[in-house]
Amino acid sequence: MNKTKRIVITAAIAALYAVTTLVIAPLSFGSYQFRISEVLVLLALFDPLYIGGLTLGCFIANMLGPNGMMDIIFGTIATFISVVAVYYTPKIIRNSKSALIIASLWPTIINGLIVGWMLSYLYALPLILTIFQVALGEFVVVTILGIPFVKFIKPYMKKIIPNV
Repeated sequence: MNKTKRIVITAAIAALYAVTTLVIAPLSFGSYQFRISEVLVLLALFDPLYIGGLTLGCFIANMLGPNGMMDIIFGTIATFISVVAVYYTPKIIRNSKSALIIASLWPTIINGLIVGWMLSYLYALPLILTIFQVALGEFVVVTILGIPFVKFIKPYMKKIIPNV
């Protein structure tokens, strides 16, 4: 894939993530976070190209969100770590069904811990509660909605990225 196409795909993913997050902003930034855009983190299963776009999209959304610098830093770091973990999971776990399920759990665990801690700190909420709430939102979006999403788009991804 040529450099221009990679830049365009990265920008498109970043824009899609940011816009989707901001359009449903009340659900995207509270302790119960149902960021529909998080379903896109599973794109990292297909190519590391998506890591940059997803991280940039999260950064942009968090810049425009209500949680300030803490979310810009920690929310973006959580997304970056999550998508890197998603990318490497099928390289370690060869069973594609198991890899998909485990990959979908990384954002739940990582965002639950990092974003849950951040929201607890920002809003003086109980830590265990915010970790649980963020993790629940991630699980619903990434695992329950994301796995069928990946199964649906996988045949189409071959047209975009030939070696999927």
